[in-house]
Amino acid sequence: MSQLRLLPSRLRTQVSRLLATRDVPDLKWRGWSSGPPAAFPGGGGGGDGGSSYVEEMYFAWLENPQSVHKSWDSFFRRTTEQGPPGPGQLRLPSALPEGRPALSSPSRTSKLVEDHLAVQSLIRAYQIRGHHVAQLDPLGILDADLDSFVPSDLITTIDKLAFYDLRESDLDKEFQLPTTTFIGGSESTLSLREIIRRLESTYCRHIGLEFMFINDVEQCQWIRQKFETPGVMQFSSEEKRTLLARLVRSMRFEDFLARKWSSEKRFGLEGCEVMIPALKTIIDKSSEMGIENVILGMPHRGRLNVLANVVRKDLEQIFCQFDPRLEAADEGSGDVKYHLGMYHERINRVTNRNITLSLVANPSHLEAVDPVVQGKTKAEQFYRGDTQGRKVMSILVHGDAAFAGQGVVYETFHLSDLPSYTTNGTVHVVVNNQVCYRRRGHNEMDEPMFTQPLMYKQIHRQVPVLKKYADKLIAEGAVTLQEFEEEIAKYDRICEEAYGRSKDKKILHIKHWLDSPWPGFFNVDGEPKSMTCPATGIPEDVLAHIGTVASSVPLEDFKIHTGLSRILRARADMTRQRTVDWALAEYMAFGSLLKEGIHVRLSGQDVERGTFSHRHHVLHDQEVDRRTCVPMSHLWPDQAPYTVCNSSLSEYGVLGFELGYAMASPNALVLWEAQFGDFHNTAQCIIDQFISTGQAKWVRHNGIVLLLPHGMEGMGPEHSSARPERFLQMSNDDSDAYPVFTKDFEVSQLYECNWIVVNCSTPASYFHVLRRQILLPFRKPLIIFTPKSLLRHPEAKSSFDQMVTGTSFQRVIPEDGPAARAPGQVQRLIFCTGKVYYDLVRERSSQGLEQQVALTRLEQISPFPFDLIKQEADRFPGAELVWCQEEHKNMGYYDYVSPRFMTVLGRARPIWYVGREPAAAPATGNRNAHLVSLRKFLDTAFNLQAFEGKTF
Repeated sequence: MSQLRLLPSRLRTQVSRLLATRDVPDLKWRGWSSGPPAAFPGGGGGGDGGSSYVEEMYFAWLENPQSVHKSWDSFFRRTTEQGPPGPGQLRLPSALPEGRPALSSPSRTSKLVEDHLAVQSLIRAYQIRGHHVAQLDPLGILDADLDSFVPSDLITTIDKLAFYDLRESDLDKEFQLPTTTFIGGSESTLSLREIIRRLESTYCRHIGLEFMFINDVEQCQWIRQKFETPGVMQFSSEEKRTLLARLVRSMRFEDFLARKWSSEKRFGLEGCEVMIPALKTIIDKSSEMGIENVILGMPHRGRLNVLANVVRKDLEQIFCQFDPRLEAADEGSGDVKYHLGMYHERINRVTNRNITLSLVANPSHLEAVDPVVQGKTKAEQFYRGDTQGRKVMSILVHGDAAFAGQGVVYETFHLSDLPSYTTNGTVHVVVNNQVCYRRRGHNEMDEPMFTQPLMYKQIHRQVPVLKKYADKLIAEGAVTLQEFEEEIAKYDRICEEAYGRSKDKKILHIKHWLDSPWPGFFNVDGEPKSMTCPATGIPEDVLAHIGTVASSVPLEDFKIHTGLSRILRARADMTRQRTVDWALAEYMAFGSLLKEGIHVRLSGQDVERGTFSHRHHVLHDQEVDRRTCVPMSHLWPDQAPYTVCNSSLSEYGVLGFELGYAMASPNALVLWEAQFGDFHNTAQCIIDQFISTGQAKWVRHNGIVLLLPHGMEGMGPEHSSARPERFLQMSNDDSDAYPVFTKDFEVSQLYECNWIVVNCSTPASYFHVLRRQILLPFRKPLIIFTPKSLLRHPEAKSSFDQMVTGTSFQRVIPEDGPAARAPGQVQRLIFCTGKVYYDLVRERSSQGLEQQVALTRLEQISPFPFDLIKQEADRFPGAELVWCQEEHKNMGYYDYVSPRFMTVLGRARPIWYVGREPAAAPATGNRNAHLVSLRKFLDTAFNLQAFEGKTF
């Protein structure tokens, strides 16, 4: 405690004048500070800030007692009017800041008030900084705080009582406890000695508690009550026995693996075996409170143990994974055993209630699974109508270094309060290697003594936690040595029997490790029920109805922006004319799926309006703040729900979230739109490790759709390319394998691929590919390179005739102009995809080459439409074949399509390249340079002598 001091003389004069007018005894202000600035709720700093505040309150009270809170009024009245209170009778009102200056009369209340305030400040000091001296290091080789700082306001020795102007003689005095502590239990007063003992027991033993930075007082009180209440850490005899049994399973499982497969990597849990009973206790309590579904995400350390003893995966299925002779089923490439997931429904033995546990499969990329788990949790809550998160919850297990170092942790956290992303809370378990330890290195093959010799000498001397706890319970009489040994023998026998059964396993089925099954969607063998896809067109009256709603405002007295009125009128005109642009085609795809009971969710940055201000799925009242209207939700009385939600400014976290959302059900169209296509590269981990490879590694189907705006339009290198070459490079169709064209070739090819990549050139194609995504008998990720300038291009419109019943998605749109009517006269057949088609059409027209040059569009690039490409090439046997793209040669599609063209043509005809030259950046930032390069490749495309004399 700092020394008492008087107010400055100017303030003393003002106080005296006010007191004299009211015949109030003079009071001395005594300022001291033993807590940080945060000790004062809402305070902005330390030093004299609290003193000034109390002074202001006192002056305001002198002027008008009604102008201050009633607790201040009561305090000042007692201080100035009452005689000296008896021991324990004076209590600081709840509104009075703790650890701050107080009023006192030298003759009557000074010592008592000061001592009570000192004790309250002492209590608060332990709550704020007690964790600094908590004994958290099980090895005894590190200080709890890296700079060895011991806060001066914690009573670690008797002489430190002087910090609070207290003495050893005060230790046995009784003090009134404030409402911000629960150490008294049912007692309202305690001796100072007992107060310190209980604070030490709560905050300075083997649990570090850092929570006073939380702004919510109710949350702080909840934490204080859970930790400070006397006896709260006391376990019943039955609870102790359960904890011991769970520790036995946790530790003996690791011991068993170590004995049987000592040279195998398994990323064991040794050193943190207590995580298993901790997770099981969380699940027990959650089940007790009504939770029915728990979704877990975790890294590889301890994963097998969690699968065995938390999720309750059959032990023989875990053990057989270690058998090198186990053959892989033809379900994909598979993954290492400590990456696999699991889904299991069982009875919770503590609550006797059904509970579903899902451990989500994940790659080695630490924390990448975090947003995936949150998205799956959100979806499960959504389908159950669990808006408060009382039926479905998530648990995320982290490593300490990854939790601090991986940015996706924060990206996931900052989704927590967004309306369409919140899961209403997550339990985070951080395995802290300064609290726990690794008995081995990074994995079982690692030698940690290379770099941490002293630490691992100490670790090797550690008594295992199971022995420590068993000895403690045996000493207490909670269990006998015989009971303990019988528990060990029982679990060892379970492991041995499972090991024996595991030897009978000959084939590894990855589907046994599926984390998100879709009951009823596939047949009993996990295969599609058919290999056909119905036509994706819809009745014209449905198109007209959706168009009418899309061009209206369903709510009455709803004032929209005048610019938006023009957009809605244009939609109405298009509907009457039986045409659609890009935005209206999307509306009709979404609306028709909603009519068929398919939930649609569109997520991303500014998707409600659309990055290019074309979508406008959420209308905003221009006169009533926050009043909105979503016309898509007013299409049909019994339609499926539509969710359109602006995300936070995140790609990695949000794409992972939407991927997890799409995992939950096949009967939903889940779309993530990048603000610009190349922004997906900050989510590359999700694309590479989950979307591209998820089915091959984990037999996990997923129908997520990525909308990636793409196009070379002179907007610079960062707003042009969605990097199609990267997606095509990761496509798994074989460029050299000439396929057999069966009647179900189109659907079978889609089933065999790892994802579908399209670049639609018409609104109708976009409409059909979205609907096909749901009508297919299986699910594949769909990558769509969406347009920018085509959103408003006058030629980029489609007729209802291309969307009505009986129509379907065209993987290739063939030439249908004059060149098609006289194919023998065609000298050049140009294949292209996307927006460049319109540049080519315009240039061909300007040069009058409609009969000499044919244009064919690839709407679906991967899997490559071998059959249709062959048809087009055969249709123009005398034509020179050209691939034209607006991207640079080392980017875009050419490296993907060229070898496939060679395969389908039997290498009998070359496929010439036309486009921009190779470059490092995707596009130029100079408008003139952009136009010059465009002009150059268009000239080449229609120069029919461009390739004469050249060899391919």
